[in-house]
Amino acid sequence: MEQQHIKLPQGAIEKQTNTLNLGPTHPATHGVFQNILEMDGERVVNTESTVGYIHRAFEKIAERRPYYQVTPLTDRLNYCSAPINNMGWHLTVEKLLGIQTPKRVDYLRVIIMELARITDHLICNGVVGVDTGAFTGFLYLMQYRELVYEIYEEVCGSRLTTNIGRIGGFERNFTPVAFQKIEKFLAEYPKALKEFEALMTRNRIFVERTTGVGPISAERAMSYGFTGPNLRAAGLDYDVRVAHPYSSYEDFDFNIPVGSTGDCYDRFLVRNAEMWESLSIIRQAMDKLKDLPEDVYHAEVPAYYLPEKQDVYTKMEALIYHFKIIMGESDILPGELYNAVEGANGELGFYLISDGGRSPYRLHFRRPCFIYYQAYPELVKGAMLSDAIICLSSLNLIAGELDA
Repeated sequence: MEQQHIKLPQGAIEKQTNTLNLGPTHPATHGVFQNILEMDGERVVNTESTVGYIHRAFEKIAERRPYYQVTPLTDRLNYCSAPINNMGWHLTVEKLLGIQTPKRVDYLRVIIMELARITDHLICNGVVGVDTGAFTGFLYLMQYRELVYEIYEEVCGSRLTTNIGRIGGFERNFTPVAFQKIEKFLAEYPKALKEFEALMTRNRIFVERTTGVGPISAERAMSYGFTGPNLRAAGLDYDVRVAHPYSSYEDFDFNIPVGSTGDCYDRFLVRNAEMWESLSIIRQAMDKLKDLPEDVYHAEVPAYYLPEKQDVYTKMEALIYHFKIIMGESDILPGELYNAVEGANGELGFYLISDGGRSPYRLHFRRPCFIYYQAYPELVKGAMLSDAIICLSSLNLIAGELDA
C-alpha cells in the first residue's frame, strides 16, 4: 500500500491517501482482474481498473477454426452459464445459413438455457451473501446447482464447460433419465429458493450492507450500454428474449422483473425474481414437449450437422458429409450479421463476418461483463472498501467473459 499526498490550498492541512491493490488475487475479486484503489482511510476516493490477466484471444482463434469448432471457445466466456454461450453461437451460425430448427429443438434449448440462467443467478446471489458475511445461503444453493450439472452430464456428458448442442440442434436426443432429472429439479428447487429468500431478503444486516451500494440510474446505465439484470435493476425492462425473440421464446409467458435504484440490493432482488420466471418457462417448455414428436432433436441439414458415428461407418453419404464438415469443405454463405441472446449477465452478442471460407473471416463477442466493468469506478467512488467488494459481486463480473 502506497501513501500519496493531496495538494491543498495554502494554509490548509495536507491530507494523505493510500493506494490499495484490490486484486488480481481471486478471493478478493471473484476473478483475475485488478482495481487500484485510492483510499482515504476506509473510503474509496478513486479507482483504476485493469483487465487482460487471462486474455486468451478467442476471437482470433475462432478465425482459424471451422464453425463447428468454435463452440468450445464460447464455453470459456461466462462459464457459470456456458450453455447459453453455446446456444448463442449456434443460433448465430443458423441465422447466417438460414437454418430453421424444429419446435422441439427450440424448446429443448430453452430448457437448457433457463437452467443455465438459474445456476448463474444462484451463484451470483450466493456470492453476494458471502461478501456480506452470510455463508449459509451460498452453501445451501450450491447443492441445487449440482442437480443442474447432473442434467447437463446426462444430456451431453459434460458439466461446467458443456460444449452442448450443435449447429442445427443437439448431438443426441434427451434420454428419459434427463427428463426425470429436470422434473426432480423443478420439484425441489422452488422450496430451496423460498428458504434462501427468507434467509436473505429481509435480513437486516444484508439489507443494510446492500441498499444504496453501487447504485446507477437508468440514464447512466444506458449510456454505458448496460443490459440484463444490471439494467433491469435500474428500472428498464429490456430483455432480448422479448425485444428480439429467438428459439421460440415468443411462445412462452413470463414477466420481466425490474428494480428502481440500480443498487446491489435491487440487483439481488431482480436475479431472485428471474429465477422464478426461469422455473416457470422450463415448466411451460416441458408441457409443450408432450405434444411434439419425441425423436426430433436436430434440423435436417446434413451439410452442417455431423451424422451419427454408426452411420459414418455404414453409409457412404454419411461418410462424405462427415468428411466435408470435419475438413471444412462445406460451403458457408458469405455475409455479415449480428445476433444476440439474453445471457445470464445480459446481452451476449456475436458479430460475424463470413467471406464464404471454412472459418469466420471476423468474429467479435459482445461480452456484457466488459461493459459493466467500465462503470465500476463510478459505482464505488465515495463508497467504503467493503462496499467495493460487494459491488463487484452484484455486477456478476466473470473474468473469462471480461477478457475473452
